[in-house]
Amino acid sequence: MSTTQSERLRELLEPLVASQGLDLEEIAVDSVGRKRVLRVVVDSDTGADLDRIADVSRALSAKLDETEAMGEGAYDLEVGTPGAERLLTEHRHYVRAMDRLVKFQLAEGGELVARILKVDDEGLDLEVPGVKGRKATARRLAFPDIDRARVQVEFSRKDKNEKEEEA
Repeated sequence: MSTTQSERLRELLEPLVASQGLDLEEIAVDSVGRKRVLRVVVDSDTGADLDRIADVSRALSAKLDETEAMGEGAYDLEVGTPGAERLLTEHRHYVRAMDRLVKFQLAEGGELVARILKVDDEGLDLEVPGVKGRKATARRLAFPDIDRARVQVEFSRKDKNEKEEEA
């Protein structure tokens, strides 16, 4: 997709997504066989349930049909949320990932897996899990020290409520 088409679609769709209380995270147009697929990724601080996704999908579809922004050819519209292992690229992504385990690629080289405890304008307060029975340690990481960050999926972690009930 050309930058100008991407920019036009973003300018057209972002206010509509925002009016639904969501953030427009990503737009991509892909060719699948003879069809084109417009993929729109949305999110919010409180998440986006299926009803909200359906509402925004209908609104986007109507706007796209009304403006013919996708041209005359057939296309499919897919609206969804970021995956479980989302890449964190914006400040709001880090805020939404609080209390989640994240794998950081550090600007100085190397990597770190830690849980985000707090986010401010300068960086993150982290809890680095202990290894082999050792206690977790605290660490501060400034945003310029982060090259890439991706949320990790945890299958066996107990949430805060379960831990409090056991105590």
